[in-house]
Amino acid sequence: MHTGRIAELWTYPVKGCRGIPLEVATVEPMGLAHDRRWMVVRPSGRFLTQRELPALARVGTALEDGRLVLVLDGQRHPVLPADRDDERLDVTVWGQQLPAIPQSPVTDRLLSEFLGRAVRLVRFAPEALRPCDPAISPPGARTGFADGFPLLLASTSSLARLNDHLAEAGAEPVPMARFRPNLVVNGLPPWAEDEAPWLCAGTTVFRLVSPCERCIVTTTDQASGERLGEEPLRTLRRMHSDNAGHPLFGWNLVPILGDEPAPRLRIGDLLTLAPGPHA
Repeated sequence: MHTGRIAELWTYPVKGCRGIPLEVATVEPMGLAHDRRWMVVRPSGRFLTQRELPALARVGTALEDGRLVLVLDGQRHPVLPADRDDERLDVTVWGQQLPAIPQSPVTDRLLSEFLGRAVRLVRFAPEALRPCDPAISPPGARTGFADGFPLLLASTSSLARLNDHLAEAGAEPVPMARFRPNLVVNGLPPWAEDEAPWLCAGTTVFRLVSPCERCIVTTTDQASGERLGEEPLRTLRRMHSDNAGHPLFGWNLVPILGDEPAPRLRIGDLLTLAPGPHA
């Protein structure tokens, strides 16, 4: 069993775009409040991420009373609501099709001009249900527009160990932002997250369901959207990968919530990695 503390909390309202650092975060069944509840899609409804469109890293986000604001080259653009409450667009995320709420044509035009291609912005529909992989997830686990699970955990000591290996290889260190976690913890031994299936923070319990396989997004500067080479993927393949050679960093989490009011996490909260949920 290992203990640490919450060092950072992040929500990413629009999938693939810049996140928002938080002091306090509300935990909901689909992850932190507002996280990946909006998404940029092709006009056909197929999802877009930094894998295909690294310029998404240049799209800033803010929340004002739960309302999304896009920040494009320093200019703030409140996202206007859909023209009709019942309007829906079928979108596809990793082969899963679900209904989403189109946002305003004004926002679509702004984003399309900024990104240099035709796109639309959609919001996760309240009636949509996107289950997590039932083979490895607790019953009833679900997520929004995240890749597959509600939250992503990363450890500062694991990043430090990775950066030590990068330095030995003559490469530059990488910042935590490249991995886009929701929950950053410090005080744990390197890779301690690989050893325990449960995380407890106060009264909130999370199941660690799978290590996160990393992709080209980790090679992308999260301020400029520029691709910066093969690192850290090359080094992760060598020093922290699965049996198939897939590079791994961080763990996907599913919150275990009851009927009580939505719990909150705070910077500095004590947390425990443990072999069982009540250890």
